[in-house]
Amino acid sequence: MARPATRYVCQSCGAVAARWLGRCEACGEWNTLLEEAAAAGPQARQSRAPPVGFVSLASESAPEPRTATGMGELDRVLGGGLVPASVVLVGGDPGIGKSTLLLQAAATLARAGRRVLYVSGEESIEQVRLRARRLGLADAPVELAAAIDLNAIAAALERSGAHLVVIDSIQTMWIEAVESAPGTVNQVRASAFELTRQAKSAGFALVLVGHMTKDGAIAGPRVLEHMVDAVLTFEGDRGHQFRILRATKNRFGATDEIGVFEMTDRGLAEVANPSAIFLAERRGNVAGSAVFAGIEGTRPVLLEVQALLAQGAGGTPRRTAIGWDGGRLSMLLAVLEARAGLSLGGADVYLNVAGGLRISEPAADLVVAAAVVSAATGMPTPADMVFFGEVGLSGEIRQVAQAEARLKEAAKLGFTAAALPRRVARGARPLAAPEGLELAGLGHLSDLVARFRKPGRPS
Repeated sequence: MARPATRYVCQSCGAVAARWLGRCEACGEWNTLLEEAAAAGPQARQSRAPPVGFVSLASESAPEPRTATGMGELDRVLGGGLVPASVVLVGGDPGIGKSTLLLQAAATLARAGRRVLYVSGEESIEQVRLRARRLGLADAPVELAAAIDLNAIAAALERSGAHLVVIDSIQTMWIEAVESAPGTVNQVRASAFELTRQAKSAGFALVLVGHMTKDGAIAGPRVLEHMVDAVLTFEGDRGHQFRILRATKNRFGATDEIGVFEMTDRGLAEVANPSAIFLAERRGNVAGSAVFAGIEGTRPVLLEVQALLAQGAGGTPRRTAIGWDGGRLSMLLAVLEARAGLSLGGADVYLNVAGGLRISEPAADLVVAAAVVSAATGMPTPADMVFFGEVGLSGEIRQVAQAEARLKEAAKLGFTAAALPRRVARGARPLAAPEGLELAGLGHLSDLVARFRKPGRPS
């Protein structure tokens, strides 16, 4: 009997090698090649399918119908709700609350009269029931199953009439015809393809839970993310009560929206006004603290940025940032020294975005600079002032988008002043600033540093 052919597949990128290698030649990862049986492909046959039909680019289509999940923050990230026959991949670190979020959404839909199926490959039915009782969802008519055999699951989903199907998680699914262990590239790819095919043909919304790697990426082949319609990541610090749901891909909505949740003993609670929550514990008379008026998707969010300078022990000073890019912090510190004359004296610099949210937009440059200058001089920033603006390598403060939305959110929370790029404050187009909000236009970082060397706000 002929020995079945084998191959070695990288579990990080899916590359195939004829023999085992310590390091994958495609992605460079070490010890990721596992031996798998090479499936014998069917003989090529002449396709008898009817020809594909084409339509005009100018033709109109009805908008995709949506079903609200009952959780406003989740619906915001999805673009308005679940779309029938769509596939959503939800990733996040272990214990961050992915299963809790989806169980709450499933229970809300089931109570609204929709048929919801929840398949767990990691926990038993009793464990899921215990979580439901803890969350106060024991009476929700969600139908549960604990299984990893995808053939059995597919048979149950056939003609089930389900509106929503949750698979927790895709890395635990197993197909007998694929000769590899659950969680390997071949198993994840084949399982996701079969589930996606069923969702498209049967018309139910499918949500797949995905594991995260140590690098912060969703485990499995990259084709998994291309296969689904939306990719959501659930972020947050397990020691912090806030959780951020962020869309990194969405075929039916925007990819820059976020949803904010608070983890409580009764599950995840929606945070309708995250700015007020993030600033609830702020003390305005402390040096090294400044408020950032940011934008996350279409939502303005106010955050506190904290900086601390400590005398270094010699050698290379430390640059540590939590919630912001460390490389951008080093660049900004260099600009402050070279262009604004601020001498940091080799001090260690620590930066923290309070609340656990991660800032990625360049508009945070000015607030970080303000926090660092405040910490270096020992002079607090005005308690009623917000900051936003991008900083260039020559020290100029550049304009940013959606200034009016940032200012409106600041005025709503009681702030009376805003430091922003001068071209925005005094541009050719009048800025519709809220009444009673004083605008301090800054053109260069030297203007910001000068404000901390003499009393009064910048003009």
